[in-house]
Amino acid sequence: MTSTSDKVKGVANEAAGNIKQGVGKVTDNDKLRAEGVIQEKKGEAQQAVGKTKDAVKKATE
Repeated sequence: MTSTSDKVKGVANEAAGNIKQGVGKVTDNDKLRAEGVIQEKKGEAQQAVGKTKDAVKKATE
């Protein structure tokens, strides 16, 4: 996976996680809220992987 696709998927997962958290909060659904937190963290990690790949690529050029 390229650094750009990692970052894009990360942003998408983070956004979806935030939406799940919001819906879980409004509907008082703790399970959905927890899933949202997990998905948001997954997105943050994917973005970090993408940024790391960029840094490694830049350092080796």
